[in-house]
Amino acid sequence: MTASGTFGYGVEFASLFDLSRLGGIIVKGLSLDPSAGNPPPRIVETPCGMLNAIGLENVGIEAFLEGKLPFLTKFATPIFANIYGQTMEAYAELAGRLDDVEPVAGIEVNISCPNVQAGGIAFGVDPMSAGMVVEAVRKRTSKTVIVKLSPNVTDIATMARAVVDAGADAVSLINTITGMAIDVETRRPKLANVTGGLSGPAIRPVALRMVWQVAGVVDVPVIGIGGIMTATDALAFLIAGATAVQVGTANFIDPTVTMGIIEGIEAYLQKKNISDVNDLIGSLIS
Repeated sequence: MTASGTFGYGVEFASLFDLSRLGGIIVKGLSLDPSAGNPPPRIVETPCGMLNAIGLENVGIEAFLEGKLPFLTKFATPIFANIYGQTMEAYAELAGRLDDVEPVAGIEVNISCPNVQAGGIAFGVDPMSAGMVVEAVRKRTSKTVIVKLSPNVTDIATMARAVVDAGADAVSLINTITGMAIDVETRRPKLANVTGGLSGPAIRPVALRMVWQVAGVVDVPVIGIGGIMTATDALAFLIAGATAVQVGTANFIDPTVTMGIIEGIEAYLQKKNISDVNDLIGSLIS
């Protein structure tokens, strides 16, 4: 699958390879109204990764449904809408608008957003708030609900259990880790927003550990995200317990990387005489 925010709305990659070969496309995060995001500079390269403070720039739910989604229906690939809001009502409204949109296979709920109703904390770092968001979304849609978990928490397992108990059909993790970069010549932050989300290979060991932890405490599919650059990386997540993986930062380096990962997984299965990739899921020997 392609990670939200790293694959645009899918349209941008359609000329490079057959999107139907993907297991799923998760589009750029959508809000009720269009958002310009944060001012630049908002991307900084870091050792083994990148920091981004895009600010969830997007065209808004209506422009997506009218101008972006129709093109994606040409492909035999499940389309997932990633949604975010600053209030529980906004999440619920977005879910409601997507509920009867047949081409959308499911909804990925980004709970790593400021909760303006609770003093500015993020929904994704408080189990009670996270559960309430998921309950609000669940009441408005019959579609598959995937909840994207933040790694910026004390106990990822507790967060996962909270959203599953609230009605999540699956969880995806991890979102980016909060970080920053400083220009020592000017003594100014390299990002206009000061802090941003760290992604890429630098966070892969953390993501792998969290996926392994969560897969051991929930009985729903776990989707692994975090620094997956190669088939070997993806295979590690499957062995740790992930049912599927999302590729994000690697798309910026090589826009066709997902195809190489798919082919690499197939080659591994053939080499190991494994007839079903599902046999790898959770097969870690400890």
